Amino acid sequence: MLPGKAERPKLTWITIINTKRQSTICELTFPTTILAVKLNRRRLVVVLEERIYVYDISNMKLLHEIETSPNPNAICALSPSSENSYLAYPSPLPSPTTPFSSAPPSSSNSSSSPSSQTSGDVLLFDAVSLSVTNIIQAHKSPVAHVSLNQQGTLLATASDKGTVIRVFSLPNGEKVHEFRRGSYPARIYSISFNAVSSLLCVSSDTETVHIFKLTGGKGDKTKKPLQGATGGGRSAVDWESGEDRFGSANGGSDAGSSVGGYEALIDSKRAANAGGVSGSIRRKSLSLGRNLAGSVGGFLPGAVTGIWDPQRDFAYLKVPTSGVKSVVAISGSSPQVMVVTSEGVFYSYAIDLEHGGECVLQKSYSLLDGMGEDANGSPMGD
Repeated sequence: MLPGKAERPKLTWITIINTKRQSTICELTFPTTILAVKLNRRRLVVVLEERIYVYDISNMKLLHEIETSPNPNAICALSPSSENSYLAYPSPLPSPTTPFSSAPPSSSNSSSSPSSQTSGDVLLFDAVSLSVTNIIQAHKSPVAHVSLNQQGTLLATASDKGTVIRVFSLPNGEKVHEFRRGSYPARIYSISFNAVSSLLCVSSDTETVHIFKLTGGKGDKTKKPLQGATGGGRSAVDWESGEDRFGSANGGSDAGSSVGGYEALIDSKRAANAGGVSGSIRRKSLSLGRNLAGSVGGFLPGAVTGIWDPQRDFAYLKVPTSGVKSVVAISGSSPQVMVVTSEGVFYSYAIDLEHGGECVLQKSYSLLDGMGEDANGSPMGD
């Protein structure tokens, strides 16, 4: 699959090639620049800045066209699984049950277009049935990265703050893990599950790549205290500028070809909550819970409030330079983390699965000049 050619520098078309027969299957042309291409055995997904196209990979027939809010960074993930062929991308509208959109809308803004709004919600779309499966309330801040595991059963998300990584089960959207990458904002470049979804690695514009253990889940109520915590520690609702912990707006409906394809889902949620006593109680309970957590957190020492903090990394590694864009992956056959940077360098690190801690560099390899080094600095050649 080749996007564009030298004579067409705007990258507005894709050529599908049969590599075994060395023949061209078809060419697809699009109205604007192609930002990303995702595929599994059943679906091909092409991401433009304000549209997503879904194709049947068996005959390259266009099945669905989704209008999205502006998405210049092509934030989108397609599950490798053919059975759970989910497509995840930022929801163009706040979901109707999110606590951040519970206030009645202003009459002057009631007709504002969806593309002018941003949210921390993630829309889960079934690429096989072509219907919306769920809208997951992932973050308060806009979503900056989404990733799906190989089985299509877990979704990992990060906001534009990049301090907290959340993991949700699919398709119900229940939050099962919450991890702290760091206390300072960072731009997340890559999030990757290992083959059996027991580890999660995250790279950012810092030099540190974090590896988290996906064990315990929601049932594990024991959180590790924040190291070096002092008195007057912050409660969970204070972290990430008040980025609260919440679940999802679960539901499913047939998708249309208009904005995000989930008007029916929103209408059903609004109908369920409109004028209902339960909706009012829910909002009041949520507000009370936030106030209570904030008040209690202000009186308890940091060592106690630390148990409410997201879990820290199990292991980590440091690449030689910071600010370099990178893609990370975990080997499916051995405990290794692989990192490829925009400088064209490949790194391989070993993970101590028993004790964690800092990963050990095993080798590095330049993809540009074909030369590499082992952990001792000895050249490896081709």
